[in-house]
Amino acid sequence: MPSREGRRESRDDGTMPETTQQTIERIGLIPVLRARSEGQAHAVVQAMIAGGVMVVEVTMTVPGAVDLLKTLRNEYGEKLLLGAGTVTTAAEVEATVDAGAEFIVSPSLHPEVVAKTRERGKVSIPGALTPTEAITAWRAGAHYVKIFPASAVGGAAYLKALLAPFPELKLIPTGGVTLQTAESFLRAGAKALGVGSDLVDLAAIDAGTPEKITETSLAYLRVLAEVRDAMRPAQRVEV
Repeated sequence: MPSREGRRESRDDGTMPETTQQTIERIGLIPVLRARSEGQAHAVVQAMIAGGVMVVEVTMTVPGAVDLLKTLRNEYGEKLLLGAGTVTTAAEVEATVDAGAEFIVSPSLHPEVVAKTRERGKVSIPGALTPTEAITAWRAGAHYVKIFPASAVGGAAYLKALLAPFPELKLIPTGGVTLQTAESFLRAGAKALGVGSDLVDLAAIDAGTPEKITETSLAYLRVLAEVRDAMRPAQRVEV
């Protein structure tokens, strides 16, 4: 399958398809799926899609993660932007990209993972925490740097502090991102938000109430739209 990152073929109507990066930044969320079974994973994805969230990161900690990626790709095709998470080896990059992943996420920095992801034409999102790790990841070829665990080191204030000396970085905070903290992270300069259990609510699936995930998805998208609208520079009116 050709890479979304580099693909520029026109659609039938003559318009250009989004790249992976454009989709990530437009939606603004990367839900981190750590399901305990394939059935649970499918239920979460269906509930998020119903709420308008068309991106998911399937972590390698999910049983049968590679097969799950293949199944989701076959079921949803281009409708769902798939990523692989907790990827720490070049071999895992190969396996997950072959299964349908368009972006590769790690909790830590592995230069060989970044290099292999770039080689396969996919979007690289390695994890980092310190200023040294963040700039090292960026210079290694990362498209984004995942700041993890963001809440443990000051949350949005830490993100803002990192961007002061390194304004070129594209940061995705993960760990402790909630509906309550989302606005502060966005205002601090986050390009997107990595969201775990606050959105990927496995307890809701187990309880037979997937609509809770749908409602939370809609709530996140409302927050994103409101914050972006508020941060958009006011247009000058010519008189």
